[in-house]
Amino acid sequence: MRLIAALPLVLLAACKPPAADDYVERVEIGASQDMPSAPLESPDTEGALWADSDRPLRLVYGKPGETPLLALACEHADSSSMIRLTRFAPADPQAQALIALIGNGHMTRLPIDAKWNGRFWLWEMELAADDPALDVLTGPRKVELTIPGAGSVTLNPSQRPGQLIEGCRLPERPLPPQE
Repeated sequence: MRLIAALPLVLLAACKPPAADDYVERVEIGASQDMPSAPLESPDTEGALWADSDRPLRLVYGKPGETPLLALACEHADSSSMIRLTRFAPADPQAQALIALIGNGHMTRLPIDAKWNGRFWLWEMELAADDPALDVLTGPRKVELTIPGAGSVTLNPSQRPGQLIEGCRLPERPLPPQE
């Protein structure tokens, strides 16, 4: 009786296909494969503030005397205005992510890409100045900005980003000086 019960298992094991010539050998995946970088810690933003940049219509955010954490710029092209946001944190080449912005009664997620600036891969995005998603930056309260792997940056309360965005949205905006 046991022999009859074991018979289906023996028959099933006999159905194993023969070895093939196109067998793929198992190899260990090394660190040289395209793996994402280790995530960065969120920076301490106590005392960080928005300040004018060396370029017109551009603000930088960070602690005075230290490398900025973020830049926000108004750029004009033909008849449209764009806001460019740059997160000064290393990014993997050609990486893509969603940036989360929460604050001022708004919450939004926007695509952001790693861009080569000539020296480093940094996180950067452009958005039409009149896009309502930017309203998260126009209020007087703090904003939490998060990029996966690049940490969270707390943007301390300030009217400056809102003033830059609102000024960029105006149809009679002044054109930046030509270089």
